[in-house]
Amino acid sequence: MSDNLQKLKDICLSTVEQHGMMFIDFVTRGEGRVKVVELFIDGEEGVTADICAAISRDISKVIEEMDLFEGPSRLDVSSPGVSRPLIHLKQYTKHIGRNFEVAYLEEESTKKFKGKLLSIENEEITFELNNETKTLGFSQIKSAKVKVSF
Repeated sequence: MSDNLQKLKDICLSTVEQHGMMFIDFVTRGEGRVKVVELFIDGEEGVTADICAAISRDISKVIEEMDLFEGPSRLDVSSPGVSRPLIHLKQYTKHIGRNFEVAYLEEESTKKFKGKLLSIENEEITFELNNETKTLGFSQIKSAKVKVSF
């Protein structure tokens, strides 16, 4: 990662935290005419358009002041959507009652299941699978995605 991109990532992380949100991911693309930076954020209560706009304004101001990019650039701030796995324990709270696809470590091997998130207590997350419960430590989870049902 170039020095300017690392600086920008640090600025994004700091700004997101100042707004009480969680930094999820940072993606850059467009080496040609327009540099595009995609910033994904989340919060315990979700993400609103207003918070995305506020974070975007704050970061864009710093980009301009520091002159981080040559030529035009665009910053897109949004929630990660359901296609991205959850990475922070705090993200799980708003998904209680939803179905998940989970990959986890057990005895040095990776196992998977689909189940409904029942509860979170301290660092333990409990799912329901086929009328049974499975409790995992947050550190055991390799990836967890919310499964959208229609």
